[in-house]
Amino acid sequence: MTTAGTQLSSFLTNRIQRIEVSATMAVASEAEKLRATGADLVDLGAGEPHYPTPEHIKQAGIAAIRADFTKYTAVGGTAELRDAIVKRHAADFGSDYKREDCIASVGGKHALFNAIQVLVDHGDEVIIPVPYWVSFKDIVRYAGGEPVYIATDERHDFALTADMVERHITPRTKVIILNSPCNPSGAVMNPVDMTEVLRLAHDRGIYVISDECYVYLNHTGHMFSAGCVHEVRERLIIIGSLSKTYAMTGWRLGYALGPAPIISAINKLQSQSTSNPTSIVQKAAVAALTGPQDCVKQMLEGYIALRDLVVSGLRSIPGITCAAPNGAFYAYPNVSHYFERGGLNSASDVARKLLHQAHVVVVPGEGFGTQDHVRISYATSAENLQRGIERMGRFFASV
Repeated sequence: MTTAGTQLSSFLTNRIQRIEVSATMAVASEAEKLRATGADLVDLGAGEPHYPTPEHIKQAGIAAIRADFTKYTAVGGTAELRDAIVKRHAADFGSDYKREDCIASVGGKHALFNAIQVLVDHGDEVIIPVPYWVSFKDIVRYAGGEPVYIATDERHDFALTADMVERHITPRTKVIILNSPCNPSGAVMNPVDMTEVLRLAHDRGIYVISDECYVYLNHTGHMFSAGCVHEVRERLIIIGSLSKTYAMTGWRLGYALGPAPIISAINKLQSQSTSNPTSIVQKAAVAALTGPQDCVKQMLEGYIALRDLVVSGLRSIPGITCAAPNGAFYAYPNVSHYFERGGLNSASDVARKLLHQAHVVVVPGEGFGTQDHVRISYATSAENLQRGIERMGRFFASV
């Protein structure tokens, strides 16, 4: 670090120095630099749908602009939007939330950040299964909390059980974070296992934050939300997002469902940061939630076909193993077979050389808490996936 950089860091707060730049954003930045040189990249790193936002949703946003719906709204979103969120969730999962149990936010990550800020204090422990989404640990650390990691086993498709959770509970445990379907592994919790974890937490007075960003991208045919378990709701906060379900990543609309006092606290925090989500986006979100849901089913069917393509392709590469992803749009292959070959000593080495030598973008597993894996997004065309797998096959054959 330069002298100027050292001097600047001395002025920065301790809380900002506790966290790191998102691993996925770092990969995107490095890929963009290479792309600017004219390189033909196959991008399997992006964590967003390749589908366009459905037309009726786009038209609702346009109509909102034309109607001059461009003023501030209530901090937590309009009553129309919050009602649409709770009704959609009730229709799909049988939950019974009310308007005061709901807040809309500037994306699911924003809702997650706010929930952790109002629940986690200095010294509180937060249980996080591994592999985990890159932001979980850093948001916890920013709040002053201590992540406590539970290793899961790819040989059992990264399954998480109540027994595994119970072994990590201490008197300082404040929150358990669940993420099903999981980013990065695509693992889906068995409904029985999730219910047991929820009841365990409830009985111990521990909060569960259930990140359900990919809940509609469940490939098993049996969608399940933590909100289905009504008796634990006083200790449960559900984080939801329209980004993946409706291909609305750039629109930035997420939400939290939970006990009214916690939602009220999140609303207070949000009132001093972003205030309301963008007004016109709220109108588009209402159209998404209350309109036809055929688009969701069609995108899910597309992802399942792409999942089958990428898993079979990866498993055809000698030495590569890949647990079956049952949700989201990620595969998480183990590439450790190639360590100690061709200068490859880590997942980061593999990702870097795949980028610069094979021109394939993947995300190294270190950002998700594992050392032997890379994350591959199959939210892309079948042609692009095929090109990427072929390039990876040639790369690994050469090391």
